[in-house]
Formats: sequence, structure tokens, C-alpha cells
Amino acid sequence: MLGYLTKRLISLTLSLAVASLVIFAVVEIAPGDPAAYMLGINAQPDTLAALRSELGLDQPKAQRYLSWVTGMLTGDFGTSYTYRAPVAQMIAERLWISLPLALYALALAALIAFPAGILAAARRGRPADLAVMAGTQLGVAIPNFWFAMLLVLLFAIKLRVMPSGGFPGWDEPLDALKSLTLPAVALALPQAAILARILRSSLIDALGEDYIRTARAKGLTRWQALRRHGLRNALIPVLTILGLQFSFLLAGAIIIEQVFYLPGLGRLIFQAISQRDLIVVESVVMLLVFAVIVVNFLTDLAYAAVDPRLRR
Repeated sequence: MLGYLTKRLISLTLSLAVASLVIFAVVEIAPGDPAAYMLGINAQPDTLAALRSELGLDQPKAQRYLSWVTGMLTGDFGTSYTYRAPVAQMIAERLWISLPLALYALALAALIAFPAGILAAARRGRPADLAVMAGTQLGVAIPNFWFAMLLVLLFAIKLRVMPSGGFPGWDEPLDALKSLTLPAVALALPQAAILARILRSSLIDALGEDYIRTARAKGLTRWQALRRHGLRNALIPVLTILGLQFSFLLAGAIIIEQVFYLPGLGRLIFQAISQRDLIVVESVVMLLVFAVIVVNFLTDLAYAAVDPRLRR
């Protein structure tokens, strides 16, 4: 187990190093000058040069990369070109919205998908299975932003039981959770549909294994064999999907945050790209990549917990 953990840690470190190089290179080659964007098209050359010097844009790219990386290692993400505020502070403020939203949506997706997937596998070929598969097909097909607008029309405008957008802050936890409910449901629906289909397929494969037939021969019902023996062995592909879904929910909620006017990380990176605020774009994208890699690392550890063969 120690060797497996060491290999995964080395892979994590190398992945972060390569990701930082790629992110910096891609953002730097993007067209446009942040200083020229801030000052406008009529800016004087000496004023433009002074602002570039103040922002550190006149330094060699290698020096800027090293300063950015070493700063991140110490918790200093730099200063926003546009807002003239510490990037770390901006990220921390937005993370307290995007992270709970992602966790909330993932929990809803799991609560929907696990019972649906298990029911479909246990009732394969029966009306319950057909109903679940039809529902998951619909969930995959419906765009989440369109579903989000339907939720707003129904629950916020017609029934007036949920807020249509905005975020009141965590001073009132119930109001904050209420404001995240519709966005979380909109994000959870397609993820729950995907997860339920993967779980059903994995469970059906597990039910065809010899150890399931042996369990049935010993007197266990189909449901008991599925719950005691099939479910754990079917979890490895499900854990992979869960890890990928959390990463997607954390990084890919830009449209949903726009629909519900949530000041999260997705909205921050959208604004930073439109304003050519390079340091914010680099730092937020690197943070999201770090989250994806760490979640994959934790997923690998969960594999080892589920499958004892990996510990050797």
C-alpha cells in the first residue's frame, strides 16, 4: 500500500508541474495586452510602458513564471490587474460559493443515481428498469442551463418558493442553502443520469460473475447477492465517474452561475477572461486543475479501499 501511495504522490506532483507550464504558456500566447485593455486604445506609449512595468508585464516570461509558481507555493497568487486586490482573497471569497454548490450538486446526484441504478439493475428488463433508463436518457439529453431556466420559471416566478438568483452570504445559512438549491438541482440532473447508467451497467456485469452465482446457490436472493457482493465490486467505475463529476461541477458551472447570478469561481474566471486579467485566469485555472488532480488522487485511494488487490 505504501508503494502504491508513493507512486500516486509522484504522479500528482509531476502532473501539477506540467499543468502549471501548460496553463502559463497558453494564457501568455493569448492575443491582447492587459495594460492596453485597461488604458484603452488612445493610451500614450509612455503611460502604457509605465503600467506594464507596474504590473510586471515587462519582465521575461521565465521570470514571471517562476515568480508565479513560487508565489502560489507560499499562498501568494499575485494581485489582480483589474481589481487591484489579492487574487488569493478573490478566490477564497468565490470558493465559498462554488465548492458548496459542487458538493451539494454531487450529493443530490448520488442520492438520485444510486437508488435508480440499483433498482434498474435488480429489475433488468422489467418496467422499472425501462422507466429508469428512459428517465436517464431524458436527463442526459436536456441541457442543464435550459433545465435551470425551467426551474426558475416554476419555483421562483410561478410558485415563489425559491429565489431566482443571487447569493445572500453565509451569515444566514438557511437562506444561502436555499439560494444554492435550484442551481444544484440543475447541475445534478445530468450527472445523476450518467451515474445511474454507469452503476446499472456495472452491476449487471457483476451479477453475471461466478461469485454471484455461488452466492445465489447458497440461498441468497438476487437482491441480497447484489447488495452484499455485487455492489462493492461494481463501485470502481462508479468512483471514477464520481471523481470526474466533482471536478466538472467545480470547474464547469460557469453557465449555471451566470443563469443564477452566483458570484462563484466560474463567474470570476469568465470576467477575468473578458478583462484580460491574466494573473486571475492563470491562478483560478491552476486551482481548478489542482482540485481535479487531488480528486483523482483521492479516487485512486478509494480504489485501493474497495479493491484489496491494488494494495499489493
